[in-house]
Amino acid sequence: MNSSWIDLHCHSHFSDGFLSPTELLKRAASNGVEVLALTDHDSISGLEEARQASFDTGISLINGCEFSCRWNGLGVHILGLNFDLANENLNRFLVQQNLLRWDRARLINEKLHRKGLTGVLENVDLNSRQVPPSRPDLAAAMVRLGYVKDTAEAFKKYLGTGKVAEVPQVWPLIDTVVQVINEAGGGAVIAHPTRYKLSGTKLRSFMMEFKGLGGEAIEVVYSGQKQGEIGMLTDYAARAGLLASVGSDFHTPAYPWADLGRITSLPERASPIWLQWGYPNSRQIN
Repeated sequence: MNSSWIDLHCHSHFSDGFLSPTELLKRAASNGVEVLALTDHDSISGLEEARQASFDTGISLINGCEFSCRWNGLGVHILGLNFDLANENLNRFLVQQNLLRWDRARLINEKLHRKGLTGVLENVDLNSRQVPPSRPDLAAAMVRLGYVKDTAEAFKKYLGTGKVAEVPQVWPLIDTVVQVINEAGGGAVIAHPTRYKLSGTKLRSFMMEFKGLGGEAIEVVYSGQKQGEIGMLTDYAARAGLLASVGSDFHTPAYPWADLGRITSLPERASPIWLQWGYPNSRQIN
């Protein structure tokens, strides 16, 4: 089925994306997207601007957020889709998530300072946005300060796993995140499930446990997939009783392979999550 008109995973500059919500919706509209979920990392700060832009572009906007959490000690991402933006518990939870991100940024900065790389956090460019600095933000500041030649070197020498400024993030458990999403009236979706490098057996176990916790769907189609993964995930979702979702995971126009709406069609045998929201299988909506 044609699913290029719907994209349920993308990021603005309110997390680690490049575009503002307004710019993002304009690009989505020019790419033929008609239904879009903005899913910034642990943030709903961009949704108000996105809502205003949706009126101008004609896009149907779905409230979204990509939550960071843990399953069996593994860091995973769970999308919350179509939730109540005014839900008090969800908003309190996201405040705590952002405090965790600020704490991590400060600890990384302290480690860099001890290695002689001073002033990194102070030089992060957040464009006056009140959002926590990510590791890519810190890496970009290191480049501006001349400590590294590019962001790849920043991760290779300092910020990556096992490097001198690594600070593992302690995220909440997946059951907490699913509960927060469900209590806000939304649907919980496993984001890009094959990126966690789990064996087939462990991935199926993950999905079954997720379903038992109240999870609703998995991303079956997303950017950067290997051959055969879409069919495999469609089958896994059906076995676990989970619906299917699609998303480009767009961050920047610099990555054309992950552009808004430029995603492979969802298999006909899949059960799309958006059917329960009143959207059709594959035809464009008006």
